[in-house]
Amino acid sequence: MRINQNVMANNAQRILVGTSVQLGKNLEKLSSGFRINRAADDAAGLVISQNLRAQTSGLRQASRNAQDGISVLQTAEGALNEVHTMLNRMRDLSVQAANSGANDPAARAAAAQEITALSAEITRISGTTKFGATQLLDGSYGATPGVRSAFDADNSIVVAAGDDISFDVTGGGGARTVELAAGTYSGAQFAAMVTSAVRSTYANATNAADLSFASSFQATAQTVGSGSVVSFNNGAAAAVTVTDGGGTPLADGGIAGLAGAVAGASGSGGLFQVGANANETVQLNITAVTLSALGITSLDVTTDDTTRAAAITALDGAITTVSTTRGNLGALQNRFESLITNLGVSTENIQAAESRIRDTDMAQEMVSFTRNQVLQQAGTAMLAQANQIPQSILSLLR
Repeated sequence: MRINQNVMANNAQRILVGTSVQLGKNLEKLSSGFRINRAADDAAGLVISQNLRAQTSGLRQASRNAQDGISVLQTAEGALNEVHTMLNRMRDLSVQAANSGANDPAARAAAAQEITALSAEITRISGTTKFGATQLLDGSYGATPGVRSAFDADNSIVVAAGDDISFDVTGGGGARTVELAAGTYSGAQFAAMVTSAVRSTYANATNAADLSFASSFQATAQTVGSGSVVSFNNGAAAAVTVTDGGGTPLADGGIAGLAGAVAGASGSGGLFQVGANANETVQLNITAVTLSALGITSLDVTTDDTTRAAAITALDGAITTVSTTRGNLGALQNRFESLITNLGVSTENIQAAESRIRDTDMAQEMVSFTRNQVLQQAGTAMLAQANQIPQSILSLLR
């Protein structure tokens, strides 16, 4: 029997320390509700759950973004509803003025005066409809730097043999001439042909900006009145200069059917982040609702039957354009609503997965706590007993 080293007491004390540590962890988990309170609790689980937590938070924000998008769409659509009402009234007035057998010049002048007032109101709505400080209906919403548009008045673009277009991308390897296939195209056909030709020309580029341009470039056409607006969009922030092969701005070049200034839209808004990760976006472009974009800048219901008929035709085209725009907005609103529902389901499931990793199973933890609590009490009692054993040596010294 020895008194310098009480091995039994040391053993009991070591086990009691371990039990106390585990009991402390049980109390921490039960009080916080988390199974992982520090990285040491479960290093791999912390990494996984933190990523899931970030994704859940991002999905919630994406849902709010989509709801904001619906607000933007409803604001624009509400304004367009009023434009529709005014266009219908202007058409009624044009049909009334065309009834020359019953209307005298004074009656037609009165109709023209109301048409002028309604036209001014359409112009005002186009220039003042905003969401916050962002213009919605002036043609800039959703447009990005690098867009160049040309107005095709009769939707017939003639490309002659040798016609080409030059693109000069900021940060790229310099201007490149894109050869165009000769033929007569509608706006949509011309846009598709240019897209294919540009991507083919830039496909083997070595400059990063040019390669990015080749993959993102898209020419599009939108119907306006009896013609179309053809837009060249690089899909990125880099500016793109569009000229003919000789450096002349496209609108002044030799390609028949293109007219009007080729000016880049400064652009604002239009891109909605609707996912938790990068590049999970929805792009919205709202066509301009100006008199020129609608093709109704010079309605004449007073001169003769020909001009009155032309006014009715022009208004029919404007009504179709606004109807198409409203239809696009409505379709996108339905998409946003479905997207919000899907985001809600994804958020719920990812949050459940994160909870299984990170949260405490209270019942299981309580079982462990009770076990460690009993072990601590038993360990304390046994340590006291182990400390008493060396005292029996005193009986040998008497």
